[in-house]
Amino acid sequence: MASRTHVLADLPLRCLVSAPDTRAPLPLLVFLHGYDEAAPTPPGEALRRHGPLAPTSAARSDFIVLAPQLHEAGDRWRFHAADVVQAIERVESRWRVDADRRYLTGFSFGANGVFDLALEMPPMWAALWPVDPTRLPENDPGVPVWLSSGEISRLIEQPLRAKLGLQVKPEGLRVIVDYGLNHVETAARAYADEAAYRWLLRQRRETPRPSSRRTPLAVD
Repeated sequence: MASRTHVLADLPLRCLVSAPDTRAPLPLLVFLHGYDEAAPTPPGEALRRHGPLAPTSAARSDFIVLAPQLHEAGDRWRFHAADVVQAIERVESRWRVDADRRYLTGFSFGANGVFDLALEMPPMWAALWPVDPTRLPENDPGVPVWLSSGEISRLIEQPLRAKLGLQVKPEGLRVIVDYGLNHVETAARAYADEAAYRWLLRQRRETPRPSSRRTPLAVD
């Protein structure tokens, strides 16, 4: 099943979307980029460097992939939760998305954004896939997590494991995988790993448990 790539240029954040040619509802995989992929680099170039749209990705046609692009580089995804929601709403108005299988992934600063946005909008996500985050999340996001660890997150691996209950058990709901690689190599290896995508596809959204998280945005 072939996929087509589309640029959404009329939103607060420019986006790249890869959508398979099918009428069946598909899971949505949202990718948050790292420092070097922000504007002014064209999204067709920047958003294919790392992540599920990279040439070496194993995502294939199992997902609709949405990749928004920040206007400026930095650890800033927490300030753009509403913009990401708007992009998701646009995608879901144009393509058929399985709303119980929305997944959020990101690399480096984008991995930090995975935790930040999950805390802002916990009802939206069925699972999270941060790749080599640079800092700890403020709280437990309360959903399944597959964490791909590299040279940066390795420095905070023990508190990450403790805070999120991560284990080296690919069949579990809180998984940590460390390929023993540097920061960029970890991204390439993680997004080429079919096991991570298979794990995502097994996760479905559930009603979130009450917690001390911030009040979520309206997403449905």
